[in-house]
Amino acid sequence: MSAGGRPSHARMITYFVAFVLSLVVSTAATLVVRNRAHAWNLLDRVGSSRKVHTHAVPRLGGIAIVAGFFAPLLGLLWADSSGVGYVFRSDPAVVQGIFLGGLAIALLGLYDDLRGAGARLKFAVQFSVALALYGAGFQVELLANPFGEPFALGVLALPFTLLWVVGLINAINLMDGLDGLAGGVAFIGVGTNFVLAVARGDVLLALFMAALAGAVLGFLVFNFNPASIFMGDTGSMFLGLVLAVVSIKTSSKAGTAVAMLVPIIAMGVPIMDTLLAVIRRSVMGRPLFSADRDHIHHRLMSRVALSHRNAVLVLYGICVLFALTALGLAYANSAQTALLLVAVAIVVTVLVRKLGYFSPAEGAANQATRRRNTQLRKVVRDVTEGLGRFSTAAEAWGALEPLAGALEMSRLRLELAGEGSGERQVFERQREAGASLPVRARVDVRAGPSDFGFLEGAWADGRAEVNRDEELALELLADALAQRLASLRAGRTPSSDRVVSLRKQG
Repeated sequence: MSAGGRPSHARMITYFVAFVLSLVVSTAATLVVRNRAHAWNLLDRVGSSRKVHTHAVPRLGGIAIVAGFFAPLLGLLWADSSGVGYVFRSDPAVVQGIFLGGLAIALLGLYDDLRGAGARLKFAVQFSVALALYGAGFQVELLANPFGEPFALGVLALPFTLLWVVGLINAINLMDGLDGLAGGVAFIGVGTNFVLAVARGDVLLALFMAALAGAVLGFLVFNFNPASIFMGDTGSMFLGLVLAVVSIKTSSKAGTAVAMLVPIIAMGVPIMDTLLAVIRRSVMGRPLFSADRDHIHHRLMSRVALSHRNAVLVLYGICVLFALTALGLAYANSAQTALLLVAVAIVVTVLVRKLGYFSPAEGAANQATRRRNTQLRKVVRDVTEGLGRFSTAAEAWGALEPLAGALEMSRLRLELAGEGSGERQVFERQREAGASLPVRARVDVRAGPSDFGFLEGAWADGRAEVNRDEELALELLADALAQRLASLRAGRTPSSDRVVSLRKQG
């Protein structure tokens, strides 16, 4: 009997087989990737105060998630004993869209994890993939209106679809800040889409979600706190892409009264976190893609005093609540939909207030931060221009040295590793700046797997911690320095005539 006409229990067996195969492949692949990453020194190091882990951890676990998703599906397709081949051939546009789009985004994430990709490259690839998917039929054409007829997007369908796909890719990426968080949030979203697909008899989408669920769960075994491997951008962006395109298809087959409302609520936590990040960074004059420690999961730890693990579990609970609400919306009438949306609004309002977002005191502080960041951006821009031209280590230090005065540091230190067995080159500037115990920000100077040394700033003006914007300036300049060093090291090693002999730092 064809896949479309097989009894439901046979379909469930196929979903279960896909889930188990994905789980096994993902688990095995995670072990292999973790061991190889350690052997090849491909680790996420503690080079910033925003990082919550305390030791170097492999960050290529997304490879295992991708392998766990694709391998069982391809295996079932080639075996073709379960009718999967028929299902795949029945809707080739969906299959090609998810396979090719997912592969392209996974390769972008892998490149970012290994070499580092700027925002322009990421956006260019993400929007290109989203545009190709739109052409393949992944289109958001209606927006829900619980109180009347849905809104037909018309000419706005294209920009909305692009924003949905790219937005969700980056939303999952932004959630990847605590052990097990992004994977768990994605797993709950996958489960929601699986239930909707099964309820509507969509065998293909249900099969994709079963495979992705197994792939994520196999990885989460090693990623839950304390994590021994991270998914990196390879995993987070791949998960965001697959969830985005499957959500478009599941919502298009829902009632028009809840079109796109269900996936928006189901992915409510990462969407809310992304919107808060965009608003927060815009108000404070920070780059939209700058990392900080003001995400929802960070504030649960700092303001509600939850442990790392408990913060993740609380967010799991909120995601489950949103997922159940989304499933309820799929079958609710207009009055019930309105009540559910009011309940969601109350939960969001309480959470935002509890975490201290948009408080009057915070608003005044944000304006002062914005003015300071406007000046800081000019300093960073000027120093970055100098770092783009140096050819020796001494010239690099000459470009960096004004940063100490501009940021009122008590000390600025640059340490570069010599190539091969060469001696480390150390530069340092100190100034009188208070008698308090110094606080320090140390940032690795790295380009992909190449570790060139570190850049460190210290302040002794009585502050309790490093200002995040000043640390961000160090990170941006360390990246610019690393990129220039990488290009120079390909031909020769920068030399120095101003090496300072310093005692070993404790």
